[in-house]
Amino acid sequence: MKKLNLISLAVVVALAGCSDDDDKGPIETITVENTLAVGSEQCVNGGTETVSGEDTNRNGELDSAEITETTVACNDPATSLTAQQLAPLTSNDWFKAAKVKMAASEESIAGVAKESGKAKNVILFVGDGMGISTVTAARIMAGQLEGKLGEEHQLSFEAMPFSGFAKTYNVDAQTPDSAGTMTAMASGVKTDAGVIGVDEDIERGNCATVAGNELVTATELAEMAGKSTGIVSTARITHATPAATYAKSADRNWEDVSDMPEAAVAAGCEDIASQLVNFEANLEARYAGLDVDGLEVVLGGGRRHFLPKDAAFNSADAVSSVEGDRTDGRDLTAEWKAKYPAGQYVMDQASFNAVNADTTERLFGLFNESHMQYEADRANDIAGEPSLSEMTAKAIDVLDNNDKGFFLTVEAGRIDHAHHAGNAYNALSDTGELSKAVQVALDKTSIEDTLIIVTADHSHVFTIAGYPKRGNPILGKVVPVGSDEPSLAADNMPYTTVGYTNGGGFRDLGDETDADAGYNFAPVTGRVDLTDVDTTTPGFHQEAVVPLSSETHAAEDVGVYAVGPGAHLVTGTNEQSLIFHVMDYAADLVKQADAKLAQ
Repeated sequence: MKKLNLISLAVVVALAGCSDDDDKGPIETITVENTLAVGSEQCVNGGTETVSGEDTNRNGELDSAEITETTVACNDPATSLTAQQLAPLTSNDWFKAAKVKMAASEESIAGVAKESGKAKNVILFVGDGMGISTVTAARIMAGQLEGKLGEEHQLSFEAMPFSGFAKTYNVDAQTPDSAGTMTAMASGVKTDAGVIGVDEDIERGNCATVAGNELVTATELAEMAGKSTGIVSTARITHATPAATYAKSADRNWEDVSDMPEAAVAAGCEDIASQLVNFEANLEARYAGLDVDGLEVVLGGGRRHFLPKDAAFNSADAVSSVEGDRTDGRDLTAEWKAKYPAGQYVMDQASFNAVNADTTERLFGLFNESHMQYEADRANDIAGEPSLSEMTAKAIDVLDNNDKGFFLTVEAGRIDHAHHAGNAYNALSDTGELSKAVQVALDKTSIEDTLIIVTADHSHVFTIAGYPKRGNPILGKVVPVGSDEPSLAADNMPYTTVGYTNGGGFRDLGDETDADAGYNFAPVTGRVDLTDVDTTTPGFHQEAVVPLSSETHAAEDVGVYAVGPGAHLVTGTNEQSLIFHVMDYAADLVKQADAKLAQ
């Protein structure tokens, strides 16, 4: 209590002793406490007033003239509301949910290992093209598919205790491409657009500039440290993002020898598919005395880059009359089998399902001639394809056979492709599948020894606009609060909540689940009357402001989400290259690789 001492102005009268007073006995001192009400002049929060003095007239009471000292003790200001005053908050569902989240977050953060080298395993998830607006819209769509209003839903990785932002620009480009951004994440060094696994001193397309500018990736360091390593993607496994984990190339487009200029081939540059099959030999060649065992898991699309340009080598589900693209006559799938006779090569759902992860030493799966199917279109694959979450589960089950741990990269590559096609339905569906894959990883590992990072290489010019009411279908037309009718723009036509700044624009393809079907039409300029169009169907492609043959990337920061040892370093806004250093800190990749080389 705050104390305030006041001296009374009462005059103390000293009475001389006389025979009459002596007969009455000694004078007593009296103390009286008075309660001060809240709002009183002395104490706004109330308090206690204590007065004392001598009972000079011996009447047994302390008269005002007898008060010689007054002490006031004021109550402290109220630091919290009463239970009754708090009731409008504590009984509110939003308030209660936040309190539960706070408790869970505190517990989760307290359990994260913050010392270097505590991660036995590292899993890096990359949603290609998964910008913040994509995450938001995918969250709403996933919630609405579960019967919720949608906005309150949460994707699996959004519940991770640590998050931040990554700046995605390339050294030479304000708006980036996947080759440069993934190289930054995989190697810890930002570089130019269009080049893979090399620094900014490279000249794109010039084979001679590769030597001396190669970077070491986290995948390679983990391999050197004795960990199992894996790569999973729904894109071609030779595409920019997965390729940046294992290849060094002056051009991201050199996926097979047929894509390379003759000068580059003559100069000895190796195509990306060949580098994948020769990963083990190439890594050992760069470090004297190094002995590694190569990638344990490779799952994705892009079979055409591994097969000769000869119909005799067509797979059972080939779409083209001649599936393979290679002009050097090499069958890289056969070369891989020869290198790893104990490994399993699979190309369809049935053979994938038959793999016994407990006894499989090595797994190589190429499930499509080009990119794998969109998640919404996967049922239409001729031979059947596993989902991203199924591939993630199988990869972890194979990789965790190694007591030293593993390093796994998982890319949801077709989020990017759906956005390029201007089709939000598939972009959001594939983002939802990525969320399921992350949940699989969370369920199969422990935050005590596994660092999981979820991020994107870049974003897209994908927008969420207008003033739709709560629970309005995220792919629907904007319907405002308090109405059941769509809002009308200045041109007197309705418009959708999600859209694109540029791209191919409007397509109404109904139930078509392949976003790439939109490329069969010329770009649509200007607005379209959507009054009688169902914009929520899989085949609807949103309007675009600027007509282009393909929608473009965007330049804003992307989210980074993390859990597990070292996850506390994922915070704030950082260069994209920091992600590598977080993974290195968590698993001591450089330190362990150095120790292996020193042996």
